[in-house]
Order: sequence, then C-alpha cells, then structure tokens
Amino acid sequence: MFFLLFGLRTRDELVDNRVMTCEMCGWNAPQARLLRTTKFTLFFVPLFPVKPRKQLLRCGHCLGLRAAAPAF
Repeated sequence: MFFLLFGLRTRDELVDNRVMTCEMCGWNAPQARLLRTTKFTLFFVPLFPVKPRKQLLRCGHCLGLRAAAPAF
C-alpha cells in the first residue's frame, strides 16, 4: 500500500508595523503588513507557489485583515 500526502500551506510573513487608522474599526492602532503565500506541499515539504503573493494589513486592535495598498 502506498500513501501520497499532498496539500496546500499558507504562510504569513511579517514585513513591518506602522501606526495608522484602521479602515474597519476606526481606531488609531498598529497595522502589521503581511505577505501571504500559498504553496503546494508534498510530504509536508513546500514545493511551488500556487497563488500569487498578497500584501495584507492586520489591525492590532480589531485583528481585521484587509488588502494593503501597493504603495504602503
């Protein structure tokens, strides 16, 4: 019997933090800029990306996640 273990893995990488006003909750709180990548895995080893990288902002107050403007 042979088992093939494969799947997708999504990772968030912290780029930097800035204090800004959150568009979702309206508080002036630290906003973490993240780079999110999703890769195909085989036997728990990430091999190649299956989606393009996304830039996201996460609010330090409400933990809301939204797309970042390209010129952050």
